[in-house]
Amino acid sequence: PYYVEWASAYDPAVAHIGGSAHALDMIRSGGYGTDMDQFFNSAAYWRTSDRSAPHNVYTDFDHLDAMRESKGKTASSFTAFPRINEEKASSPPTTAIDIDVSTGTFHVSYDYDSSCNCYIRKQGGDNHLDREGGQISPKVVIALKVSMGLVFEDGYRESITTTGSGAAFVFQNGMAIEATWSRDSDKSRLTLLGSDGKELSLVRGQTWITALGDDREVSWR
Repeated sequence: PYYVEWASAYDPAVAHIGGSAHALDMIRSGGYGTDMDQFFNSAAYWRTSDRSAPHNVYTDFDHLDAMRESKGKTASSFTAFPRINEEKASSPPTTAIDIDVSTGTFHVSYDYDSSCNCYIRKQGGDNHLDREGGQISPKVVIALKVSMGLVFEDGYRESITTTGSGAAFVFQNGMAIEATWSRDSDKSRLTLLGSDGKELSLVRGQTWITALGDDREVSWR
């Protein structure tokens, strides 16, 4: 459900393979975007033999766009994050980030690279590489502190509170900004507020947002 809620602010078409019972009810209701479920649109998806199921399902934008148009979804109306041109610090004060999502091979960290003004993502201490796209290196890294727990639906599912407000940490241009995230309803856009209460503008480019439990830490140096 939390993915559906976060995405809903963008008036999306949502491509997905399966989902929890509650999340499927939400997206199939039509109130959270256009449903492009693989189960009912199998011609737009395929499986490969070089990865193990269920992590071997693929699609592409030619198939997704054709499906979206067939469903009458030709545009989306939404308010994007405010963006600014990058302006990296001459002597960046923040060059390493640790986000305590998990431990061991799933520990998340980033190293700032001034040559690209980007953040080299690591997982378990190793560079996080996408097989097709290479090194993951976003321009902006964001961490949100949220309330997490377990609920029982069609089995135990993770529950994440996506509304209200909480602590946020924004990393861009080699600097760290302690902020507050805010979201009024389950269809509102996430906003990030600085210490002055005004919405932060994010550097243009790829942005990675991580939600982690209130009991976990974000640190930098």
